[in-house]
Amino acid sequence: MHARSALFDVYGDLLPQRDNRSSVAGLVRLLAPTGIAAPAVRTAISRMVSQGWLEPVTVSGARGYAATGQAIRRLDAAHQRIYRRTARDWDHAWRLVFVAGPIDRAARARVHRELSFLGYAELTECVWVSPFERPELDAALQRAGARATTAVAHDFSPADAPIRAWDLERLAATYAQWHASAAAEIERHLRGHQDPDEAAFAARFHLVHEWRKFLFVDPGLPDELLPPDWPGRAASSFFTDCADGLKEGADRFVARTLSEH
Repeated sequence: MHARSALFDVYGDLLPQRDNRSSVAGLVRLLAPTGIAAPAVRTAISRMVSQGWLEPVTVSGARGYAATGQAIRRLDAAHQRIYRRTARDWDHAWRLVFVAGPIDRAARARVHRELSFLGYAELTECVWVSPFERPELDAALQRAGARATTAVAHDFSPADAPIRAWDLERLAATYAQWHASAAAEIERHLRGHQDPDEAAFAARFHLVHEWRKFLFVDPGLPDELLPPDWPGRAASSFFTDCADGLKEGADRFVARTLSEH
């Protein structure tokens, strides 16, 4: 687990109810049960500040960092996709993004990272597709240093061309593999701590962290476009049940940890 991605998990999942901020000491204590050492936490904080995700603040008289507006918007959108509480209605239109070219290899990599995270797939070179509008598109293109033109399409020939932009067979196998191993991973973390609240926190943190990786590979396609036996449905239900079941103990650990001085 990388410290930067773990910090995104902390700010996205644990700190929204705490004004999206924490002292540096609190962040270090929170990430200790995950195996991330203090120097790695501080280095990741510095990088996130330089990238515009965090800004320095004072928390209870101590040095700390708050999520920026850019970070809060991205984390809120990610939170909705992670927990999948409600399904979005689809209007049967496809949103296209035509990235202005030519762009070099580094810029292409940035575009791929940013747009894939939002749920787009590359339909053909420099043309990206999504079933939904993504409010973060402009900010994502700006971070990638790219310009684009957008359009809406209702018909494709062949009709399944947009769906084939994603490797759904590979995604299905990834969901099935994750679901098959997740219960054992949770049990391993629950056995690894004498403090039951710390155990619940560690188990839930790793659960959310691993599930969050699907943000980069699953676009959140409308249910009607997925097969009846889509393994992502069972995996999502399992994740939600486990995350909810571990939340009470994890919340106690977070409250206790962040109140320490």
